[in-house]
Amino acid sequence: MGAGRVSRWDGIDEFVAVAECGGFSRAAERLRISSSQVSRQVARLEDRLQARLFYRTTRSVTLTEAGRSLLTQCRRLIEERDEALLAVSDLQAEPKGLLRLTCAVAYGERFVVPLVNDFLERHPQLRVEIELTNRRLDLVHEGVDLAVRLGRLMDSSLVATRIAPRVMHLCAAPSYLERRGTPRRLADLAEHDCLTGTADGWTFDAGSLEDGTSEGNGPEWLFRPQGRWRCNSGTAVLDAALRGFGLCQLPDYYVVEHLTAGRLVALLESHRPPNTAVWAVYPPQRHLSPKVRLLIQHLKEGLARRPEYR
Repeated sequence: MGAGRVSRWDGIDEFVAVAECGGFSRAAERLRISSSQVSRQVARLEDRLQARLFYRTTRSVTLTEAGRSLLTQCRRLIEERDEALLAVSDLQAEPKGLLRLTCAVAYGERFVVPLVNDFLERHPQLRVEIELTNRRLDLVHEGVDLAVRLGRLMDSSLVATRIAPRVMHLCAAPSYLERRGTPRRLADLAEHDCLTGTADGWTFDAGSLEDGTSEGNGPEWLFRPQGRWRCNSGTAVLDAALRGFGLCQLPDYYVVEHLTAGRLVALLESHRPPNTAVWAVYPPQRHLSPKVRLLIQHLKEGLARRPEYR
C-alpha cells in the first residue's frame, strides 16, 4: 500500500460522531481528538463523495439529505466492523465475571451442574450462580445469562441452540405387559394404567392408520393419561414403572439403560413425539459473550460424551 493512501474508512467515524453529537466540538470530545481533525476528516469525506453532508452555521450543524441517507448505512457499517473485530478478539478471550444459569432441578443436578463445575475449574476468573428450579424464569427481567431447557420450546424472542437430543419413550415393565397386554395403537392407551408426572398430557406423533387416516386431529396426538399413581419426579416415575405399576412416558436419559437391559420394553416407537431436545437458551444480543458462548460449547461436547446420549 502506498504512503499516504486514503482509506475508505477515513472520515466515517468522525461523520457519525458529528451527526450523533450535533456538533464538531462534542464529536471531538467523544473521539478524543481535536475539533480541527474532525472537521478535516469530514471535509475530506465530502470531497471524496462529491456531496455536502452537513449544513453548517455558527450555531448549529444539521444533516443534509445526502447526510441523512449516509448516516444509516454508516452506523450499520461501524456496528458490523466493531462486531467482527470483537468476535476475533473473543476467540482468545478468557471467560470472566459472573455467569447466571438456570435449569430444571433433576436434569441440572445430574447433567448440567457437573459440566459447569468442570468449566469453572478451567476458568478461574469466572464466577457462576446456578438456580435449579422447575419454574420458567424470565431471563431478561431476572438477569439470567443462560437457561438449559428441555423438550419443546415455546415461541419467544429468545435465541435457542440445540445441545443434545431428547427422545421420549413410552414404556413398561415386562411384568405389567404380561398382566395387562401390550398396546398396539394409540387408542389402546385408554385401557391401561398410566404413571403420570408433571405433564398433564402425553404427546405422540399421530402417524396414520393402514387406511391412511390419522389417529389424531393433526400431526400430533395428545393423550390424557389416567391412573392411580402420580409424582412430580422422573426418577420416582421410573421406579414405579420398573415395579410393573403401569405405562410411563419418560426421556431417554431415564430409560435407555433399562430398555437395553430388558427391564423395560419400548412401546409404539413409531409414534414418539417429534421436535424435542435439550436447548441452551439466552436473550438475543448482537455479540455473544465468551463466557456464554464457550459454556454452550462445553455443555454440548460434555453431554455428547454421556453414555445416555451415545
